[in-house]
Amino acid sequence: MTQSTDTAPLGPDPLDRLPEAKEDPPKKRTLQLVWIIPIVAALIGGWLAVKAVLDRGPEITITFRTAEGIEAGKTKLKYKDVDIGLVKSVALSPDRKYVIAKAELAKDTGNMLVKDTRFWIVSPRVGVGGISGLDTLLSGAYIGVDIGKSQEKQHSFTALEVPPIITSGLPGRQFVLNTKEIGSLDVGSPIYYRRILVGQVIGYQLNPNGKGVTMKAFVNAPYEKYVTPNTRFWQASGLDVSLDANGFRVRTESLASIVAGGIAFQEPDDSSQLAPAPENTAFRLFSDRVLAMKTPEADAEAFLMYFQESLRGLSVGAPIDFRGIIVGEVKSINLEYDPKAKNLRFPVEVLIYPSRLKARYRKGASAPMEAGDPNHHKVMNALIEHGFRAQMRTGNLLTGQLYIALDFFPNATKTKMNWNDSPVVIPTTPGSFGDMQNAAASILKKVDNIPFEGISQDLRKALQNLDGTIDRANKLVERLDGDVATEAARTLSQAKATLATAQQVMADGSPLQQNMGNTLKEVSRAAESLRNLTDYLERHPESLLRGKPEEKP
Repeated sequence: MTQSTDTAPLGPDPLDRLPEAKEDPPKKRTLQLVWIIPIVAALIGGWLAVKAVLDRGPEITITFRTAEGIEAGKTKLKYKDVDIGLVKSVALSPDRKYVIAKAELAKDTGNMLVKDTRFWIVSPRVGVGGISGLDTLLSGAYIGVDIGKSQEKQHSFTALEVPPIITSGLPGRQFVLNTKEIGSLDVGSPIYYRRILVGQVIGYQLNPNGKGVTMKAFVNAPYEKYVTPNTRFWQASGLDVSLDANGFRVRTESLASIVAGGIAFQEPDDSSQLAPAPENTAFRLFSDRVLAMKTPEADAEAFLMYFQESLRGLSVGAPIDFRGIIVGEVKSINLEYDPKAKNLRFPVEVLIYPSRLKARYRKGASAPMEAGDPNHHKVMNALIEHGFRAQMRTGNLLTGQLYIALDFFPNATKTKMNWNDSPVVIPTTPGSFGDMQNAAASILKKVDNIPFEGISQDLRKALQNLDGTIDRANKLVERLDGDVATEAARTLSQAKATLATAQQVMADGSPLQQNMGNTLKEVSRAAESLRNLTDYLERHPESLLRGKPEEKP
């Protein structure tokens, strides 16, 4: 069966009755209050970090020999007593020989880090310049800084072992002094100008060849203007004691120079006025004032002198004197064998300054002689022909110091100079002290050769002959008559008694003979003592003033 279905129309769709949808735009997201605080904190932290980076100063490394007085986080770096940095860490070097300290400086100190900037530990010190660093007893040690003048940047430095005497910026001028040895001088030793303290020694070092010392001296302003190219420097350490014809003199710059040593400088009185010497001008440092003020000789000629007597007391630098005028000095003293005489002799090499000897001409003019000048040779030959010789003489009986004197000796053996020798030999004559010794020895020899025993025997024979003569005269008088005979007999009797007494006195074993023998022995001993005295005076001429020193037990 078929079922049909009738579909009735439906009513309106309920969906159609729904209102039309309207587009609703999305809402904007807003920052919640809870996130504000972390964000602000992050911003502040970032700002602080950036500020810390921007405010951070340069870091440097300083090498020290030891870490004495250095402590990480506490030891400060100071420039002119102003804090400019802090030590961050202290550690040993890889080879464990040094200590490396890392320090952070203030941000505005970058221009201080140049090649010649210096660092050192400031602590209490006692030196020749006095006591320094006493303030660190309470505040603790710190690292001192002295800014250099170089344009080359540097961030790694080696600290000084000793604080510098002079820091940068101090007005004055630095000079270089060359010497063979420093003596008692040291860093900080004072420098004097006319006994006024004007500077200090700031350093020294041994020359590369080991034959000298180079010193650095600083002269404070305004005294540096007194240092000119003609200025002479000398060591003023201790006491300068001299004994000469002018008497006994003691000279010192100050009490401090006696203890700590010192240097003095001055121009010779006859020097011309010159401009001040520039920075780092080099000067020679003399051992004493006399050598410093001595006129320098640009021209000198070497000669050789041979001596036979002892040279004890003669030293290198001893003067060559011509009647009170210094015309040279001793250069060297040697000993050599003379094959002709088969004996030892002492060659003394000397320097003669021809400019101090002047050749006089008939016109009355004078001109200085120069080494190698033919006129100089003619003059020297003429002088030698007239007895010009070199002689050793005693300059000081107290010290036994010797010098060489040039003088004329008319009785000297004739000789000539050979100008082909190198160096030329100047003839010599024995010294005056040697002549005195020879004369004393000659006298002693003559006294020793007197035949005192023979004289005594001859005297006894003469007395015996006289006794016989008196006996014969006595017999003759006995034949005479009268008062004359009686008086003559009395006189002859007295004479005979006198002769008998003389015979007793001169007889062997008599007191007179014994006394005469003792006297002869004493004379012989005196001669021996005088001979020993002359030998001792030759070795120790100073004993004439000081006496013989006591013998040590």
